[in-house]
Amino acid sequence: MTSRFGIFVPQGWKMDLTEIADPVEQWEAMTNVAKRADEGSWDSIWLFDHFHTVPEPSDNTTFECWSATAALARDTQRVNIGQMVGCNGYRNPALYAKIASTVDVASHGRLYAGIGAGWYEHEWKAYGYEWTDVKPRMAAFREATEIIWKMWTEDKPVYNGKHYSIDAPINLPKGAGNTRPQFWIGGGGPQVTLKLVAQYADAANIGGGNPEVIKEKVAILRGHCEKVGRDYDEITKSTGLNVFPIDAGDDPKKATEKARGPQNWDKFSADNTIATEDEIALKVEAALEAGADYVIFYVPGVAYDLDLVDRVERVAKRFA
Repeated sequence: MTSRFGIFVPQGWKMDLTEIADPVEQWEAMTNVAKRADEGSWDSIWLFDHFHTVPEPSDNTTFECWSATAALARDTQRVNIGQMVGCNGYRNPALYAKIASTVDVASHGRLYAGIGAGWYEHEWKAYGYEWTDVKPRMAAFREATEIIWKMWTEDKPVYNGKHYSIDAPINLPKGAGNTRPQFWIGGGGPQVTLKLVAQYADAANIGGGNPEVIKEKVAILRGHCEKVGRDYDEITKSTGLNVFPIDAGDDPKKATEKARGPQNWDKFSADNTIATEDEIALKVEAALEAGADYVIFYVPGVAYDLDLVDRVERVAKRFA
């Protein structure tokens, strides 16, 4: 399978729009990155499904994921658009399936519809969603995945579960060309998430760029595929890398000063690979050798410097 690459747009969640005061200008900074990626060779652009910033909630912009996905679908022409990943607890799964079908049509079939169990306890509670322990949250996620699949592949499906039920909903169109959207499942849980990937997903997101974790998770996924009779090779195995390209000899702290926003240096440097393009390429190579075939970059600072999009694209082109 050929290696492919995506890039996150600056959405605010990681405090990556704080240097821009006007929310309209913040939005345009986000869509400008999407358009730059659309002009290049990137396979995809990505958004997070969150309402509050990290590393802690703050009074800063975070644009809502699905509204932004739909808008970016109309702002671009070629590039695919995904969520890493949609939080199951924030939308009824039948509604999620309907939203995704609609956005897939709006994008002319360019949607990568992402789903995961969710984890950000603070924003769940702040927005009035019931926060549960891991076991019931994963059980609800399993049911939701099954319902979404039925909404996309069956006519008037029926499902009665402990957490969700549907009674013959009409979901038309199911997507562009009346075929379902591409389905991405995020997370590496061996007993629930990776089993769902083997059964339903076109792609998985695992490992956070860590080669050892990627090796472990893809081996588990391969085993699940064998048990259910799924072709392992038809599933895209994606991972993420947080990178900031600098030139050889640059002072990393000075080079990243604007991209850091209000974050402290220790946190910023711990969360991101601040390195030359050659050094970033070694990280990509290690992830691909471990079993990933798709890398999604988060690049802090792209809201303020579109050239960063091009610099990381040069790295990606070495492997495409």
